[in-house]
Amino acid sequence: MLLDNQIDISKELMDFIKESPTAFHVVKNFSTMLEKAGFIKLNERNKWKIEQGGKYYVTRNDSSIIAFQVPDNMDFYNFQIAAAHSDSPAFKIKENPEMVEDNNYVTLNVEKYGGMLMAPWLDRPLSVAGRVIVKDGNTLKPVLLNVDRDLCLIPNLAIHMNRNANNGISYNPQKDMIPLFGEIASKDKFDQIIANEVGVAIEDIISTDLFLYNREWGTIWGADNEFMSAPRLDDVMCAFSCIKALTDNKENNKSVNVCAIFDNEEVGSTTKQGADSSFLYDVLSRISMCMGKDSEDFIRACASSFMLSADNAHAVHPNYKEKADPTNRPYMNKGIVIKYNANQKYTTDAISASIFKEICKKAGVEVQSYVNRSDIPGGSTLGNISNSHVSLNTVDIGLAQLAMHSPYETAGVKDTEYMIKAVKKFYETAIMADEEGIYRLIGWDYYENSTTMR
Repeated sequence: MLLDNQIDISKELMDFIKESPTAFHVVKNFSTMLEKAGFIKLNERNKWKIEQGGKYYVTRNDSSIIAFQVPDNMDFYNFQIAAAHSDSPAFKIKENPEMVEDNNYVTLNVEKYGGMLMAPWLDRPLSVAGRVIVKDGNTLKPVLLNVDRDLCLIPNLAIHMNRNANNGISYNPQKDMIPLFGEIASKDKFDQIIANEVGVAIEDIISTDLFLYNREWGTIWGADNEFMSAPRLDDVMCAFSCIKALTDNKENNKSVNVCAIFDNEEVGSTTKQGADSSFLYDVLSRISMCMGKDSEDFIRACASSFMLSADNAHAVHPNYKEKADPTNRPYMNKGIVIKYNANQKYTTDAISASIFKEICKKAGVEVQSYVNRSDIPGGSTLGNISNSHVSLNTVDIGLAQLAMHSPYETAGVKDTEYMIKAVKKFYETAIMADEEGIYRLIGWDYYENSTTMR
């Protein structure tokens, strides 16, 4: 049975997604949430002053964000990190985008960002959002924009002109996925629309990072309202849950609680703001220095740290049940998914899985397992990439969903609340390891403040 708070949290998530059409907007809106919760913004270029019990955040490229809580005890033991990503597959608008077709139509030149399902982008109302760089005197200023109206559409080809359409189509992104913008009278209007949106002259816009986004908003549906569908659930669903948990947890006085939301996961993370950058290492090392630790203390803290790598997982599909593993079959609304891979595309091992299972048990949240079929290669996520820069125990987790990398994805209404509860309990639990490989989870009343595992 659904609870009112599960419905409310799902609606809050859908509202957040509606206001966050790109990674830039995700980070801006997370910044607002953090500031309302008392977090103070830091700048990578400035010296940091960190105080006991303080709450801080820092952004990079306006598309990645790391927030953290400092315990009252400056002699902290470790970092407890929840990581997710801000980006989703989309079409990026190229420079000089307008194209004239048949002397009658104006279309926009776009290219794929990430590994997307292309077919669902057809015949949907679309618009444009992102950031522009505006010249103001001798300064260059980034400005976010969202053209908040139905602006363009990628039309399908009628069945009468392609009788084999229902037998499978191979889509060419340079031909089949070009959005219709207007009639010939609309030529040269794209740049003007963008300029009007940010309130400057066309010549003052130096460059852009603009994306198409789906204008169909989130909805709750199903016989008992048990499902939700919305754009960009992968991975805003997990990112939103992690930020919510960080802003609403009881203080853990032995750990620095960290939430890291990276950009560019969908294209390999190899950017200055991705999980394969120095961003996390830079922030953690600066926290350590500001709290009076030396280099060895920092390495010791990292060796004792723990990360939740949170990125959505594939639910069993009702029409393609055979695509799931025979014995590990996650479903929506049935709990958080722990993801495993023998080749370490996911970083979960027996230790990290055990620790997370115990945390979920205390949080009252069920867990499930996901493993790819042995004959189907799967993707990877943040954990293994981030560990090449900051090595620590990591468990890969997510929420079960359908139609991953579609512009309109489906998940369970209960699951956002499950993730918030689990991550919140993670932040409230000190995970401590000794020389014998024994782990203690500290801060749980019914365990007499600790439980032990090897």
